[in-house]
Amino acid sequence: MTNQQIIRLTDDNILHTYGRFPVAIEHGEGAKLYDFDGKRYIDFTSGIGVCSLGYGNRRWADAVAEQAGKLPHVSNLFYTEPAALVAKELNERTGMHGAFFANSGAEANEGMIKLARKYSFDKYGAGRSGIVTLSRSFHGRTVTTLAATGQDAFHNYFFPFTEGFVRAEPNDSASVKAACDGAVCAVMMELIQGEGGVLPLEKDFVQDVAAFCRENGLLLLIDEVQTGVGRTGTLFCYQQYGIEPDVVSFAKGIAGGLPFGGILTNETCASVLSAGTHAATFGGNPICSAGALTVLDTLTPSFLAEVTQKGDYIRSRIRSMALPAVKNVRGLGLMIGVGVACSHREAVSAMIQNGLLALTAGSDTVRLMPPLTITKEEIDAGLAIFETTLGGMEK
Repeated sequence: MTNQQIIRLTDDNILHTYGRFPVAIEHGEGAKLYDFDGKRYIDFTSGIGVCSLGYGNRRWADAVAEQAGKLPHVSNLFYTEPAALVAKELNERTGMHGAFFANSGAEANEGMIKLARKYSFDKYGAGRSGIVTLSRSFHGRTVTTLAATGQDAFHNYFFPFTEGFVRAEPNDSASVKAACDGAVCAVMMELIQGEGGVLPLEKDFVQDVAAFCRENGLLLLIDEVQTGVGRTGTLFCYQQYGIEPDVVSFAKGIAGGLPFGGILTNETCASVLSAGTHAATFGGNPICSAGALTVLDTLTPSFLAEVTQKGDYIRSRIRSMALPAVKNVRGLGLMIGVGVACSHREAVSAMIQNGLLALTAGSDTVRLMPPLTITKEEIDAGLAIFETTLGGMEK
């Protein structure tokens, strides 16, 4: 089939819930994607951080295929090996004490919210269920995670939203502390606000909030759906902030392209979600877990150091370009935001036409999240398109 045939077939049969770019992807190799007409693209998106090992990774594909032929699924009323091994690996590498597996970041955050409220109910009784979140945050598209999201643009159409969320300002400790009245049980935040514009929180602010939570019996919930699993150069971004969350959520890159998400809890919270209080039919699916094991095995200390080096290289190269349309560059590892003075949507559209896949974020940001396995040659090829494209954009 051709690109246009695929686009027509999609538009005729799938709900129009995405503002899709007019590209139909047929296959990929490394950090390169190819459409149905044979055009090549350098991929600086990795499916919004999902395809962490890129495309055509034989070790990952073989592990997934072997598990698919052995056991594709069984109810969580029984035990399976792959999910147990993923949980063991995550707990050992983070010092956490328990895992729950779901299918997506929104589900992971729902589980984290439920855990926080049950923890507070068990310890303090009813009436202490509020959760403080930050302006410009994004936590998912379910009714509850939309309510937690600190962006008014998402708060429409779907009323009534789940109650109990209080908004504070990022990098403003006083704002967070003022929001934490007697009805609050937890503070929930992304360490880099991805959809909000790739905005890293200040380390001093995060550490101050963490200390405040400890001193006041509040849980610290860290949303690492985008930042986790090697994306920022460490297994989890919080490991660069010098904090110890009570609960951390993850998804996207964990299974290399398969639907997988979850939460990790510290020892205090490990027994909160007892039998029957939370569940996910496909959570810890054996095939997805096999993919996750391959990803985790790949994320060695030396590999993660290379992720940091690649991110530093990309940011340095962009800063050295004489591009009037570029205002600033920020991020950690291979989660990069480029503030632009032109339309970020038009800039990304032009990049795609020129053979580079990129993303938008916030109101003025081009977001770059290439596969963690991207090579220097692929980086340079993508940056050449980036420079040529933005060089032709007016402020």
